[in-house]
Amino acid sequence: MTMTPAHARHAVAAALALAASLAPVAVHAEEDQAQQFTPEFREVHKGIDGKHTPKIVAPDSVKRGAWFNVTISIGVDSQHPSLQEHFVRYIALYKDTVEIARAYLHPVYSSPTVTFTVALDEGGSLRAVAEPTHSAAWEASKKITVVP
Repeated sequence: MTMTPAHARHAVAAALALAASLAPVAVHAEEDQAQQFTPEFREVHKGIDGKHTPKIVAPDSVKRGAWFNVTISIGVDSQHPSLQEHFVRYIALYKDTVEIARAYLHPVYSSPTVTFTVALDEGGSLRAVAEPTHSAAWEASKKITVVP
């Protein structure tokens, strides 16, 4: 069957009418979504929560340029769950404000514990940031000294 120009105009008009009728629904959904992103949801948590605060295990002092391990587990009192409906999306390691490593985790198959092997040229603060699926990211830090 061949579409006549009249049929084509009718089809375009119907598509435009449908799009116009759906636009308010899409805008309303975006407004509802935006309201969910409150400052509490977006702001990184720096307090202590037994299930969400990262735990950093690393030496207090290291030799400049020498490789060492930094193990980060999520939960200072008990390990964060790794369930399909609630898990840790990623764990990132920073030296002061510079991200130096990141691991993305899969629900069910990944435990929220990672070990990064890093080397530093100067001391500062190691920061672990972990983002679970049900809240903003959580952060913890540990001072580290680098000796010659």
